[in-house]
Amino acid sequence: MKNPASSQRRDFLKKAGLASMALGLLSNPFDLLARGNVNPPFKVSLAEWSVNRLIFSGKLDHLDFPLESKKHGILAVEYVNQFFMDKAQDKAYLGEMNTRCQNEGIEQVLIMCDREGMLGAKSESDRLETVENHKKWVEAAQFLGCHSIRINAYTEIPWSADPQVAAEAMKLCANGMRPLCEFADDYGIDVLIENHGGYSSDGKWLSDMLKMVDHPRAGSLPDFGNFVIQSKEGNVISYDSYRGVDELMPLAKGVSLKPYVYDDAGNQSPLDYERMLLLVLSHGYHGHVGIEHGDRDWEWESIVEIREILEDLQKQLG
Repeated sequence: MKNPASSQRRDFLKKAGLASMALGLLSNPFDLLARGNVNPPFKVSLAEWSVNRLIFSGKLDHLDFPLESKKHGILAVEYVNQFFMDKAQDKAYLGEMNTRCQNEGIEQVLIMCDREGMLGAKSESDRLETVENHKKWVEAAQFLGCHSIRINAYTEIPWSADPQVAAEAMKLCANGMRPLCEFADDYGIDVLIENHGGYSSDGKWLSDMLKMVDHPRAGSLPDFGNFVIQSKEGNVISYDSYRGVDELMPLAKGVSLKPYVYDDAGNQSPLDYERMLLLVLSHGYHGHVGIEHGDRDWEWESIVEIREILEDLQKQLG
């Protein structure tokens, strides 16, 4: 049976060839990028959520995820806390994660944290409880050698286009994030927010919220495909993915790649890989581009397809 994602790379290579010809007409086409002499211009990692169906079904164990990632050509992994939810303070278990990765030369990049409370809760005590719930993941991230944890900027204030309501939600989330950043600073761990629905999927709102936190550990994790603010009964309220990534990149400590994007009208379209990666690099970013996608029943095949596209781009842009 043919891999349904197989046309993705062919389409990319056609477009990349045309783009390279066009860029060749410029005397210094990549002077536009703040890339310096970094080669490759970015690294590739794999988010554990890409294989979430395999893990939830028991076909793949969390401890085996890094080696499976390596078998498919990726030597850096991004964890999801849901897959070792009760192990954050289990040093023996975390030690086994370290051993497996160190033996195979695999880098542990970050931990994506969910289900630990609402950062922008209305109650101060609830916000502080959310901070407390995340502290163990900061400690686990340091133990594993990760550079960051990713949390969510969720709030009890329903999404509204009213600027005053949005500003209230922003203040609550910033108020919740600041003490976590202060705690994480002692561990050398960054605290990142991903555009993950609601207010956070508005690039300007999230960028302004992180600036309001006003802490060097506060950063963003732009997700190319997560710019849907709200979706109800077929009515999608979204934010242009390219504009959103551009607004979030100045504070980015990582990026998540999904092979689709949105515009302001709620329309989804295939990711223009070259356009997006040029945009990412233009901000001087040279870190990991984390693949966060796995087609049902074709998880690893579709992951490899995207990895190959990124490897082609590394050569083209490097």
